Amino acid sequence: MDIVYNPIGYFRTPFSEIKGMPIQPIGANGIEGSIEVLPEFREGLKDLEGFSHVFVLYHLHEIKGYDLLVKPFLDKDRHGIFATRSPKRPNPIGLSVMRLKGVNEDSVLLECIDVLDRTPVIDIKPYVADFDCCDADRFGWFEGKSGNARHHRSDERFAATQNK
Repeated sequence: MDIVYNPIGYFRTPFSEIKGMPIQPIGANGIEGSIEVLPEFREGLKDLEGFSHVFVLYHLHEIKGYDLLVKPFLDKDRHGIFATRSPKRPNPIGLSVMRLKGVNEDSVLLECIDVLDRTPVIDIKPYVADFDCCDADRFGWFEGKSGNARHHRSDERFAATQNK
């Protein structure tokens, strides 16, 4: 079965290369960018400005191939891809929660941008704390390491052109 998604727009960000980017939105505090929404989807922006944060799903277009075991940015050990936030996934889909700064007729203005410029956007969904906030009590191998994401920056380890 083929699954096909078409972009609803494209990120405009200050990041022209993967190396040096924040690895998570928490490390991108104060970094602003936008999503240029394609004309046929702009009507769908109605009422979005009433939210403080949004989930953005996007296609990691610079990632080639995948690995089922990876050494993530925040650890020295290899972990299964589904236990990491590594971009080198069987389906290179990114997910970030970003602060919504505003909405105009053709774009969504965001803060906490951790995405490469011109990345295709698949979807935008409002963040609703009553739906999306969990009382998590286990953090796997991230325990004691996740706080480092605030200052850690990307290198090129996941940009390799290995295809599987």
